[in-house]
Amino acid sequence: MQSSLPRTYLILVGYLADGRQENNEKLVDGCLYVKDNTGIIPCELLHFRLEWLDSLLVFPSWSYIPQGDQSAAGYLEILVDPVPVNAPREELHSIPVTSPMSAEPLLASRIPCKKRSKLTVAGELTRLGPLLCIHQKTFFFLFLKCFASAVCIPVLVQKPSQMLWHHVFQLGHSYTITDLSMSSLKKSGQTMFVTSVSSCLLPYCAEQVREQPLNSAWQGESTQTSSFETAEHLSCSLQLGAEEERLRPTKESKIISYVGFVTKILNVQAGLFLLDNQVCLCLAYQPLLNSARGLRPGACVELIDVHLLQKPLVSFPFAVLGACLSSMVVLKSFSRLSTLYQPMASSRNLCLQLLFRFNLGMPLYLWLVSLLEMFEERFSCFFGHSRLLSSTHQNPGAAEKFLVPLLQAVVPGREEARDIYNEILSKTHQCPLQKSLSLDPPCQAPSLSAVCHVAIQKSWEGFSPSQLLSPLEAQHMGTQELNRRLAWSYCTLSAESFQPQLILVGVLRVSSRSSSLQLQDKSSKLPCVISHKDGSPFTQTALIGSLLQVENYQLVVERFLKTDFPSWEHLKNLEHVRKRKTSVYVQFYFEDVQVLHAAERRIQKGLRSGNSSSLRKRKDGSTTSELETPEAKPLKSEDPKADCGRDENCQEAQSSSSSTTSCVSRLFLVTQKESLMPRNYQLPAEETKEAQEQQRSFQATVLWLGRPQLWSHPGEIGNLAELEETGCGGKEGVTQQEALLLFLGRSLRWFPFLHVDGVYHLIVPCCSDLEVFDKLYFPPVPATFLSRPSCPLCLRVQDSWHLQHETWISCLPECQLSVLTGLEQRTASIPEVLSSSFTGSLVSFCGEILTRALCASPKNEKPLVIAGLPKKKGTLLSRDHSVKLSVSAASGSPVVVDVYITATCLQHLRGLLPGAKIHFQNLERKISRFHNVYCTYIASSCLSIISLPASHLPSPSSPAEESSSPSLVFLCNLRPQLQNLAQARILCHLSCVLTVCLQWICSLCSCIFKEGRCTRHNPPCPSQTGVRQASARVLVEDGTGEAVVLCRNEHVAAVLGLSLLEWEALQNCVQSRGSVCIQHGEAPGTGCLEESEDLVACYLRSLCRSPLICRPILLDFSLDRKPSKILQPAPPQLRNFHSGEVEFVSQVGPRPSLLCLKVEEVGQDALCYLNSQRMNRTSSSC
Repeated sequence: MQSSLPRTYLILVGYLADGRQENNEKLVDGCLYVKDNTGIIPCELLHFRLEWLDSLLVFPSWSYIPQGDQSAAGYLEILVDPVPVNAPREELHSIPVTSPMSAEPLLASRIPCKKRSKLTVAGELTRLGPLLCIHQKTFFFLFLKCFASAVCIPVLVQKPSQMLWHHVFQLGHSYTITDLSMSSLKKSGQTMFVTSVSSCLLPYCAEQVREQPLNSAWQGESTQTSSFETAEHLSCSLQLGAEEERLRPTKESKIISYVGFVTKILNVQAGLFLLDNQVCLCLAYQPLLNSARGLRPGACVELIDVHLLQKPLVSFPFAVLGACLSSMVVLKSFSRLSTLYQPMASSRNLCLQLLFRFNLGMPLYLWLVSLLEMFEERFSCFFGHSRLLSSTHQNPGAAEKFLVPLLQAVVPGREEARDIYNEILSKTHQCPLQKSLSLDPPCQAPSLSAVCHVAIQKSWEGFSPSQLLSPLEAQHMGTQELNRRLAWSYCTLSAESFQPQLILVGVLRVSSRSSSLQLQDKSSKLPCVISHKDGSPFTQTALIGSLLQVENYQLVVERFLKTDFPSWEHLKNLEHVRKRKTSVYVQFYFEDVQVLHAAERRIQKGLRSGNSSSLRKRKDGSTTSELETPEAKPLKSEDPKADCGRDENCQEAQSSSSSTTSCVSRLFLVTQKESLMPRNYQLPAEETKEAQEQQRSFQATVLWLGRPQLWSHPGEIGNLAELEETGCGGKEGVTQQEALLLFLGRSLRWFPFLHVDGVYHLIVPCCSDLEVFDKLYFPPVPATFLSRPSCPLCLRVQDSWHLQHETWISCLPECQLSVLTGLEQRTASIPEVLSSSFTGSLVSFCGEILTRALCASPKNEKPLVIAGLPKKKGTLLSRDHSVKLSVSAASGSPVVVDVYITATCLQHLRGLLPGAKIHFQNLERKISRFHNVYCTYIASSCLSIISLPASHLPSPSSPAEESSSPSLVFLCNLRPQLQNLAQARILCHLSCVLTVCLQWICSLCSCIFKEGRCTRHNPPCPSQTGVRQASARVLVEDGTGEAVVLCRNEHVAAVLGLSLLEWEALQNCVQSRGSVCIQHGEAPGTGCLEESEDLVACYLRSLCRSPLICRPILLDFSLDRKPSKILQPAPPQLRNFHSGEVEFVSQVGPRPSLLCLKVEEVGQDALCYLNSQRMNRTSSSC
């Protein structure tokens, strides 16, 4: 509720002036002032008379309106006309005048004149243009109409002493203007009457004027070509481009008049005011009336000839009244409310600058204003209003960097220019507001909280648990496996997933609580994963606190479900979804980042969109462009112990000049980085209480390069003087000492920046003690073990210390690299890791994630967390679950290794999505009892993302689509690839069916489910849901070898050649029996029980004996990594083969066990084609 203005009964006495000084050098802007011998103050009057100027006046009723900025002065609103102290003198005399009808033909005359004279014109004011100030010249236009006809003439008023006339003129009143001359514009040739220094403005009185016909000199005079500099400057300065907008069908806007009250100032800098709570007034297309003095909520304004635009912007809630240069805005009454004055900035007004630079129409201008408002609201608390919006020609500000590329994209051409003279003088009205159209915003940049909200909403739109599973797989899953498969899924969104396209803007911060990078604005924080396109990790510590813009990104929504679906038949019943949570983060490449505002000046020349300046190169002699050395500054991060009274999201960046004292730094190389998890350290004695509990931490093994260095100023840090002392200089060896850096508390913020093979400076600010590192060492183990060389001293990185990345070991010159020979970590290939000859227990390798799945942790694996550790916020994953990543050496490669990570370690491991390429370091290599090699993520492990998933990958929320066809192989070639073949295809002959087993099992306990109930009695099982499962083992051969293939569920029907209806009927018959198993062919003693009298068993046995079963098929398979019988290595054996009457003897190795993935029938044509392909491959390999 706004209160009324307080009243104090004081009488004001002073002179009314126009602000001109005695030397007349001051720019006259048409404003009025009240002055006395103590000072001068601007004022606003509803009515003005010329005789009041420079007269002593008494102001009986007035209000002082202060500015919102208390450091600036306000202005006076004169509520009642002032009273002159001295009565004005009246001069009555007759004035000869010319009517506009007689003067109008002179504007079109082209006859050369011999004599020039002045002209006095009288007429009715029909239109009054706004005050224009161009290149330090102020002027305005008016139009006088003949009393007896509709003929009107334009008059240009340009003399400084005449600017006050603008306050005198009232529409519909009659005036007399003396001593007018004629002038024309050079470019357009338009002619007009122009006032001279001797011109006077008089109120029209019929008794005091007499009409005078034009003399011969005027009738024969031509118009002079004006040297009017303002016109020429203005015409040149407004050669602006016309917008090319992707807009809806256009039509002409209506021109109306309107009287209303200002109810709200929407944006004074953009010239937007709300009238009567229902319509927006836009004054951006003409100079704002007296810098918006008087336009306060509660004031009444009259609008004449304004454009009505209905819904110019889809997202804008009001219709708009736009005032062009032909419109009039008249202040009818002042506001009685005690609202402060909000002045409009005429210079450095970014809204108006961009409006005229791009010649925007109303829809695009409103969109521009909305973007700028959102931008200022989100980030002014970080950088301040002036630092965001201020800009110069050579150094554009953050807002201009953000807005100009967007406007250039939607306004690509410049075909027309805004001609303000034509807009004012033309008889046919032309202006940018003429078109009435509606625009859908081309793009949007909402707050980060809105981004997260919309992303989560999109991820759940139309979501159904059945989308995450293939129906053929789901119908055979038990309850536990079914709900585990639904527990974790994800959805990726790009900028194009939103309408309109969504642009991310945020301040880069790093959280010491989550040890992750974040984009932040006033509303929220969004975790982010940043990578380089060349595969190097993100290490730019100097970017902390910078304002970033990202248009190409992947927004990832991790979905967590807690469900209790009994079986796949209940997936559509969402009542079984007990809880659901989400976690949102964004991932992008650093090359796609535009730095709008750099936290440090030194990174300006290295950071540009699409240009990475910290590329990690190899040792091939190629050039590398590292970022310049950062100045040591207080880096912004999330402080767990921040002052609760201050908004943590709105801390302004600290000035770079605040750190001016000396500092100590030491160069080191990271040789090993370990995982982030709770650890128990024996800290120094003063911290024994804290050491009793496990603390979240990580550690890194580093090699000190050289001795500590003292710097007089942090900006001097940057050269690798420690390495230059040796190597290139040829001096004594550099001091190389190994140390264990421990990161706890706020120092956890360095986790995303610290990477193996990186060279860093560890900086201690405000310090001059070169022994500071030695004094803080403490033993990580009991003193009895310190004599061993494998126990380096431990150094805790303090909260105030800084890290500064310098380079990579691979980027060092040869002379410096010779000092560090052999220290670069070796990365093996996946085939090497899977090889039986590999002997290491800790492995590092690179690979692409093919699939990820949630599975139960192995019983012999202990979780890497302590009891009582809180579960990650926003997740429902159980601690006894693990994530299985299937990693291949390259896209499409058949070589795959499985990596297991406990679910509790995922809180700082974002970006593990199918399609991402990951560099795994120090994983533990293990061999299962089935001789399968796999790796686990342990305390000494870490990983970094080499490249992000391609944006065109199929959505993980839908069943996996069929990929490209696997490669065609021979069975004899499987022996060398037994441990690492992921998927392949063979053209083979199905020799016989060995076993078939059809079962209905309990979905809860996996016991036999018979006649609608579980057969388990001790203890009894409450489940009432059964799941059907089928399996079969068949023998296949392709002429080069034999193999036993395990088929499951729907593949059993394909092998047996049953149609869908036949298979359903067979499954229904098994339901009442619970289980039917047969053995056939060469499978004696496999343990399958036969029921010889059972009809279903007899049917299956006869089906397996049918000659139709033995046929050529195309089989997609993978190696059965968990066969029922573990094959031991054995030498090949001799076997006899018969082909008709011919007998062959050949050496045959053990039959490999394969897992059926797909079965296809092969027609005669396809069989001939595939056989020819096989023969070609065989001949080419020979």
